[in-house]
Amino acid sequence: MKRILIYLLASVFVLMLPMGSSADAMKQGGTMTVTYKDDVVTLDPAIGYDWQNWSMIKSLFSGLMDYKPGTTVLTPDLAESYTISPDGLVYTFKLRQGVKFHNGRKMVAGDVKYSIERTINPKTQSPGQGFYGMIKGFDELASGKADVLSGITAVDDYTVRFDLSRPDATFLHVLGLNFAFVVPKEAVDKYGQDFGKNPVGTGAFSLEEWKLGQRVVFARNKTYHHSGIPFLDKVIFEIGQEPSVALLRLQRGEVDILGDGIPPARFVQIMKDAQYKDLVVEGGQLQTGYISMNVKMKPFDNVKVRQAVNMAINKQRIVTIINNRAVVANQPLPPSMPGYDKDYKGYPFDQEKAKALLAEAGYTDGFETELYVMNVDPNPRIAQAIQQDLASIGIKAEIKNQSQATVIAAGGEADQAPMIWSGGMAWIADYPDPSNFYGPILGCGGAVTGGWNWAWYCNDDIEKAAVKADSMSKAGDEAKRIDLWRSTFIKIMGDAPWVPIFNEQRFTMHADRIGGDDSFFVDPVHIPVNYENVYAKDAQ
Repeated sequence: MKRILIYLLASVFVLMLPMGSSADAMKQGGTMTVTYKDDVVTLDPAIGYDWQNWSMIKSLFSGLMDYKPGTTVLTPDLAESYTISPDGLVYTFKLRQGVKFHNGRKMVAGDVKYSIERTINPKTQSPGQGFYGMIKGFDELASGKADVLSGITAVDDYTVRFDLSRPDATFLHVLGLNFAFVVPKEAVDKYGQDFGKNPVGTGAFSLEEWKLGQRVVFARNKTYHHSGIPFLDKVIFEIGQEPSVALLRLQRGEVDILGDGIPPARFVQIMKDAQYKDLVVEGGQLQTGYISMNVKMKPFDNVKVRQAVNMAINKQRIVTIINNRAVVANQPLPPSMPGYDKDYKGYPFDQEKAKALLAEAGYTDGFETELYVMNVDPNPRIAQAIQQDLASIGIKAEIKNQSQATVIAAGGEADQAPMIWSGGMAWIADYPDPSNFYGPILGCGGAVTGGWNWAWYCNDDIEKAAVKADSMSKAGDEAKRIDLWRSTFIKIMGDAPWVPIFNEQRFTMHADRIGGDDSFFVDPVHIPVNYENVYAKDAQ
């Protein structure tokens, strides 16, 4: 599961950038300061898996694949080129020559093999291990029965070959995840478990300083394999900064980015202040907040009941509860995800029609149920709005305010949570592919004890379509594959296991000192910001 998205914390970032900056204004040099309340846990790409360290790790390391800045478009990175066999089972990558680790050694194909084997090796305890299950030999290495991965071969110093056990159209995406970033074995051996505090990669920046609880400093990698970037000489992360204090410091010009976002109590004020109004940039996220309905529990085993609930909820009113920091959702995929159906209208807000559907399902007088919700604001308030809407059609929902862990555990039991509001635990994609919005949270594989498919939805026909889509890895299949996913998600909405409520937006606020295209500050992949592509306008 991708980093869990917490409302009012990770979704809003105050950044200082110029609107519509021009390329000729870009300058080399300068320093940027970012504040965070909490210290960084690790900078090890095989281990780090939270929103705070995600873009930091991306700045220190590189993988075979990446995304064009500010987009969800895949592009080779450490790979110079690649080929895919006609059956979709063999991927061969030609590596860039001359790429160097921060310790000065040239990167070769053996480093790629070692790094992915390290992620899969159970001794590493990587949360990303399961992403690479399509590579031959995965089960043997993941279980500890083998020390190497038979499906990766360093053909020569600049050629690496992957043999898959099954076609998988998401393979290039998982090679762009942090877990596949390339590390030098000698540095891992030297630092052991402390490698995450002493990272060595091939990224745009290298680690210059780390004073626990105080600051982390990145310095520009002068031998970076992408010419012309990064622009900044240093990025300074100041640790232990309360968000409210950090905002005051930003307003005084003392810091450049609030890593923890605008304090919730100040968001409306900032948005209404004429001084900041024209300096706000808004961007979509690969996130959807939803209500799940457990299709194995009565009365939600009846599709008409689930459709009625979809029509009962005033989603726009819920969006106002979070100060309009979201757009209304009508399908599982967010608008910025490939496969999103912009022509699909979804279920209308129509409580009279909802009542009629309940009557058709045999619940003319409604019924009683429970709605589980994470007990961190604003989620209880959102749950109350949902409760009121359900009451309007005769459904009496008792709100179960619980800790995050308790709600997750309840959702992972087949007969415990009839309804869950996902807020604070809402899904944000690991990579920009519709497959990642299906398997873990709507697919049959996720409908297991301890899984994340809290609706316990499993449709065999949908599952077959999903398997077919992810097997379409041949050249020229991409458009057909996305069309298949698009239609599949709309069919899921016909079964209505969810009520999609909203897609959170990320907001940034800019000033003149730090520049860069707006998309770099609402980058859907380099969360929260693409550090290597922003610059200091006052650099000397």
